[in-house]
Amino acid sequence: MPRIRPHSRNNQAHPRFLASRQAASAPKGTPFGLIITPMGSSPSSDWMDGSISRVDRQDPYLRIHCVNIFVRDLDRSLRFYLDQLGFDLAFDARLQSGDRWVAVAPPDGTALLALITPKPDSQEYKLIGRYTEVVFVTEDVTAKFREWSKRGVRFQRTPRLKRIKYERQAQAPGSTAPSMLLGEQTPIWGGVFARFKDVDGNSFALVSFDEVTQAVDAQRRAIAGKLESERRAAQELEIAKQVQARLFPQTLPPLRTLEYAGICIQARQVGGDYYDFLELGRERLGLVIGDVAGKGIAAALLMANLQANLRSQCAIALDQPQRFLRSVNQLFCENTTDGAFATLFFAEYDGEAQRLRYANCGHLPALLLRRDNSLERLGSTCTVLGPFKEWDCSIEERRLFSGDTLAFYTDGITESFNDAGEEFGERRLIEALRRHRELSSQALLASIVDEVRQFSPHEQQDDITLIVAKCKGT
Repeated sequence: MPRIRPHSRNNQAHPRFLASRQAASAPKGTPFGLIITPMGSSPSSDWMDGSISRVDRQDPYLRIHCVNIFVRDLDRSLRFYLDQLGFDLAFDARLQSGDRWVAVAPPDGTALLALITPKPDSQEYKLIGRYTEVVFVTEDVTAKFREWSKRGVRFQRTPRLKRIKYERQAQAPGSTAPSMLLGEQTPIWGGVFARFKDVDGNSFALVSFDEVTQAVDAQRRAIAGKLESERRAAQELEIAKQVQARLFPQTLPPLRTLEYAGICIQARQVGGDYYDFLELGRERLGLVIGDVAGKGIAAALLMANLQANLRSQCAIALDQPQRFLRSVNQLFCENTTDGAFATLFFAEYDGEAQRLRYANCGHLPALLLRRDNSLERLGSTCTVLGPFKEWDCSIEERRLFSGDTLAFYTDGITESFNDAGEEFGERRLIEALRRHRELSSQALLASIVDEVRQFSPHEQQDDITLIVAKCKGT
């Protein structure tokens, strides 16, 4: 734009639940026998996603990361958790001590289960095949019970329903913590409970709660709505991209004494760079390049406005270029918001006289490489378009000869950075023009763009726009 520049299964928002070993410390017979830590600011969204850190909190981020499960054979246990329970492999590495560290995670969870094979004579070995106090939460215990039973998972009992009436406790004054119970209607808390064992006899609880099911359904609806909104936005952006592509020149008016070409490579789907070739009649051509302040949709709209102004007024450009540009500025100023502006280079080429008249409205200098390899910079002749209603410009003129080369460009060329933080810069652009000057305009254009992209191979940060014109003589 012009100047005046740890473990996670995937990055989608899935419901994630984790249970604490502290569950056993809660009083029996209460709905809080299972402790599920709310991690976010919204009971219906962030509470469901344990990977989200609340940005409004000042204290350090904290969540459950790992629970140790003692097993006899790592590979056998790993197959159980991956194949029969459908868990994900989070980590499998050999430590410097030579010990192997293996961890798995539920498909929708952030807490890890570390599978550990203790030495036979250790106290930890005696914990194999015991009640683990680890609780897995699902929205449908019965469905999970059927699924896992078909895979050979041993359940100690079939799912059972429990419902408990309770008195809702008022939150302390000033408390912003979300309630762990999401319902706002009947003060009845219900859930379904089951227990299963792994291949070593370690026992786990599998539960679902009314509140969890409601929250999962609400979040799934929210995710579906978000995905649909993103799909529509992407579709509309693709349409905008296609529309803007049609604003660039679709044909090149033929000239006997000038060979020319242009290109615009946008950093996003749409952008604010602009170039055009205006057929003015009588063997005359308008060459235009501009850069609207900003990026994305906003800049693209301003660019479309500028293009419409130029094309609607170009009939007077042939005989009265200053009046033409004053009119363009007035329309651009009237039709855009305060602070909007654009740099513009307008050149009118007379093919009969091989003469170039131009106005540089705050744009980067065009480069005129003479046939004897000398260089002229066609610098600014007036200020940018847009900020001022009272605006005028001066017109300058150059004679072109066979073998001369012109280059108009935006700062996406010169301000492309390499890994060392260096700009491509005007010097490299001039060197590229001299190195490839014997090529055709189209080939010269492609060679320069290739050099810019090789110099700056990472993600493009700004629109790259370039016009190259070569005088052929009569």
